[in-house]
Amino acid sequence: MKVISKFKVTKGYGVWKKEFESNEATRLKNHVRVLAYGHENGNESNVYTVVEMNSIEEKRLKDPGMIKFREKAGVDPTSLEIIALIE
Repeated sequence: MKVISKFKVTKGYGVWKKEFESNEATRLKNHVRVLAYGHENGNESNVYTVVEMNSIEEKRLKDPGMIKFREKAGVDPTSLEIIALIE
């Protein structure tokens, strides 16, 4: 399943990107493959990720470790949108 996430970052894109890239081992362990990520042209506050995973539950939105990761990366939890694509 391919999943697109959109959210705002409060600490800047550079901080988010550094934290995101440092979390690769966790994604690999959970069989989450990153297909793309980035921000809107001219707006580094709106970030998008596209990942492939077995199920949406694997997004682990309520996992304490993932909550801490998102906080450290500056993700605004109220802005998080997740879209599961159906082929």
